[in-house]
Order: sequence, then structure tokens, then C-alpha cells
Amino acid sequence: MNVSTYTETDYEIRDLEGLQKELEPLLPQEEGEEEEEGGDNNGGENQKRTRPCNGRYIYVHDVPTRYNDDLINQCRSLNKWRNMCPYFDNLGLGQRLGNPQRLFLSSGWYATHQFALEVIFHNRMKQYECLTNDSSKAAGIFVPYYPGLDIARYLWDHYNTSVKDHDAMGLIKWLKEKPEWKRMGGRDHFMATGRITWDFRRAVDEDSGWGNKLMLLPESQNMTMLSIESSPWNKNDFAIPYPTYFHPSSDDQVLQWQNKLRKQKKKALFCFIGGTRPSMKGSIREEIMEQCNAAKRKCKMLECIDSKENCVKPVNVMKLFQSSVFCLQPPGDSFTRRSTFDSILAGCIPVFFHPGSAYVQYMWHLPKNYEKYSVFISQEDVKNKKVNIERLLSRIPKNKVLSMREEVIKLIPKVTYADPRSRLETVEDAFDLAVNGVLQRVEGLRRDMRAGRSYSDFDEEKSWKYYTFGKTDEHEWDDFFDRTRISFQYA
Repeated sequence: MNVSTYTETDYEIRDLEGLQKELEPLLPQEEGEEEEEGGDNNGGENQKRTRPCNGRYIYVHDVPTRYNDDLINQCRSLNKWRNMCPYFDNLGLGQRLGNPQRLFLSSGWYATHQFALEVIFHNRMKQYECLTNDSSKAAGIFVPYYPGLDIARYLWDHYNTSVKDHDAMGLIKWLKEKPEWKRMGGRDHFMATGRITWDFRRAVDEDSGWGNKLMLLPESQNMTMLSIESSPWNKNDFAIPYPTYFHPSSDDQVLQWQNKLRKQKKKALFCFIGGTRPSMKGSIREEIMEQCNAAKRKCKMLECIDSKENCVKPVNVMKLFQSSVFCLQPPGDSFTRRSTFDSILAGCIPVFFHPGSAYVQYMWHLPKNYEKYSVFISQEDVKNKKVNIERLLSRIPKNKVLSMREEVIKLIPKVTYADPRSRLETVEDAFDLAVNGVLQRVEGLRRDMRAGRSYSDFDEEKSWKYYTFGKTDEHEWDDFFDRTRISFQYA
């Protein structure tokens, strides 16, 4: 797959008003118009089917409450700077947002924390249509442990490694004693973690080391570990979307939101929400912010410097993203950002600067053909001042912009977690796609075991290539994943 950049074209986006006028005749003017004509507002391929449960049964371990519910009860101690208790209202969705400034819908919107995934996922699993109490019938075994909430208590102070690892190792010991584990050595087990993979991959047994070693334990190597960011160099974890603010309780809410975005007025060509990373060698945040400032009215920015409060307020984030054509998504402390999914939710075309930010993540949720829904600009070109972001984005043909914008809007249900208290009828959400992906993977592992084949016959260091392209041949992105060139502390 070649990396496309837009350099010369006969069509330029010289002003947003002109672009909006050209696009308006092509956009639906009445609520429900798209549904009547094409019936594809939910993404077409996301149509649910009435399917039997054979091959889809999931057994949920009844783990001791210290590994989940008790952690929520300790919500005031989960974050050093913030009371997390309000974020666990409404089964992990957070407190209701209402519809300030008419930015959202009348319902379905919540102040969801970016690290609440494991709680939301567990509550969705309780509503899964093919649960079974007979583990012998199960295609997959779910482990409702909240490892992100567990380790969050110990991240910012120098706790002893035995404290950091205590519950993770205790949970694994508990699992190994269960008959369900012995059946496949844990290869049919999976869990969802609400933090990035690096919080569970402590490389050194020193008190100053970051996180715990949950994902490095031999038993964990056999499980399927779901996280909001996976490691490009490890084969046992898979990325699924960060939770955002929208949690629909019906198919109609999804369609309403998509139709609202199709008629959204755009006031800026591109935007950026974030701050610099002065302590991170190789970060392009500063260059991006300089280019945004230089673009004047074509770029809008919400800068996070002394206080991040403005940058975590849903109204501020969604208002800026909804009014922009493109949203810049450079790496931050790690490859990925929750902001990517906020921008998709707002109908804003994401612009990535590293393939690790999305293209080798979220394999079950985002199109393999990344050019359909996003723009890629090499971070090296930005760092070396070889690219003018405003000029590049302005030169993308208008029909291509419209196509990408529509593709982003179609992606919304795939990256959205529905309200755990309800069930969508035809739309498959991020949870559905994650479960489908896990069960397909487990079935593949089961087939390999029956045939006596190894399920790990590729170089783990090249996992990003194997899972993205199905092969580990030389690739144009190799330099992006050369650990000696990466500034992130985790690499």
C-alpha cells in the first residue's frame, strides 16, 4: 500500500464558505432522506443478522469482587488528581451531558472518561445475547477484571513492584485453578483493559518502573487482551476504540446523529486540540501548533497548556471538531489518542502523522484502506519542515473531501459503545465488532491446536505487519516501528 500525499491538483479549497456552498446540494436536506433513498446510514456492512448462538456463546467468569466491583467502590482513590466517582454513573458512561448549545442530541450523550472502557465493556457483556452458564458450550471465556482501575492507583508514586503486580498476579493464579483454563491453556480467554498497553508492560522489576506486568505474564501471552492502544511488537493484545461521549440506546439515535453531521456547517479547514510535549524528543506537536497559528482563520486551535480543563470539556471538544473539515491527530504520550475517536464522532476527517496512531491498531473497527477516511502526513516531513499542512489539505479535491467525510460519518457506529442498558437492533457497535473479532481469533487458535500447528510462527517483533497485512515482508513503514528511532518511553 503506497502512502498518498496530495501535492498538485487543479482543485483547491481556497475558502470554506465556497466549499460549503458546493457541498450543500449533495448533502441531505431533510431528516431521514438518506435512510429512504439508500438505507445505508448505519454503514451498510454493519447490519445485524438474526443469528443462532452456536459458535458465539460466551461464558463469563465469576471473579472475586476485589477485581472489579470493589475497585469502583474505591473510586475516590483511583486518580491522584481527580475524583473518578462521577465517571462511573450510568454503568460507566458518566453523568448525562444534556444538549448544551444544541451540539448533541436530546439524549445519549455522557461525560465519559477515556479510561472507562473496561467498565463499559463489562456492562455491555452482561447484555450479550449469547451468554451461557455452561462453559463447555462457550466459544470464548470473558474475564471481567478491571486492570486499568487496579493499576491507576499506583502509577504516579513509587510503589513497590509487589504492590503494583499483586492483583494482576492474583487474578491469573485464580484463573489457572479453574477447569475452563485447562481446556485450552487460556487461549479462549479474553479481557478488556481500559488503559493503553504500556501500563501493563513494565520492563523492569524496579519500584520506579511504570505500571505492572500483567501483559508480560506467561499466562497472559495465551489470552486475547483488548486495550485502547495495542503494542506493535507484541501478539497478545488488540486495540479497540477509546470510549467517546455518545452512547446511543437505539438505532434511530445513531441515524439522527449521522444525518445531523451531514448538514453540519464547516467554519475551519483544520483544527488541533492539545499541547506541546517539550520533554519528548521527536514530538511534532510544537511544529503543528506553529503551522496552525500561521494558517490564521483556516486553522482553529484549543491549546492545553497550564490547565487541561478546557480540553476535557465535551462541549469545547465537540464544538471545534464539528466545525472543522480536518482534525490533526499527532502522537502524544503514546501512539494513539482518544481525540481520534472524538473527531470521527464529530464527522471530522482525521489527519495522522504516524501509522501507529490508527492504521496498525483497531483492525476490527477501521478500514484497511486508510485513504478512504483519513489523510496521512509523515511526521518526519513535518519535523523537517518539508510540508505545509494548510497547503496540502487545501489541495485535496473537493469530491475527495466529501467522500472521506461521508466515510467518517459511516464509521461512527463502529467506534461507538452503545448504552449498556439497551440493545441496538440492526447496528453493530464497537463492542459487537470487538467480540466478533475475539471469537474469530479464538476459533483460529482452536483450529491450529487441533491440527497441531503453532499459532505463533511469526516474529513477534513484526506483529504490526502480520496483523495489518498478513505477512512480515519489508514495508515502507518499517522505519516508523524501528524502536531505536522512537522517542516514546515505552518503546
